[in-house]
Amino acid sequence: MYAVIQDRGHQYRATKGDRLTIDRSEAEVGATVEMPILLLANEAGVKVGAPFVAGAKAVLKVVEHKRGEKITIGKFKRRKHNLRRHGFRSEQTVVEVVSLG
Repeated sequence: MYAVIQDRGHQYRATKGDRLTIDRSEAEVGATVEMPILLLANEAGVKVGAPFVAGAKAVLKVVEHKRGEKITIGKFKRRKHNLRRHGFRSEQTVVEVVSLG
């Protein structure tokens, strides 16, 4: 059984027990979060929502908050002695799928 869940414009394929890294959530560590399901597939078949499957929710447990890997951005203009570099680390939340459906 798997589902496609949506969180603030991003979609994730999840099964029970998976750990997902999503954008930073305001929920506390140990709290549960519910997300809508776009597609639900099991032994009986596939249910596709329009846009969400009616009555289906994914329950996720917040495991930790962390920062992602550093992304280095560089801008260069030729013959101008202009080279700018700076980095960026996104704030992320790791969640575990408790139940689907």
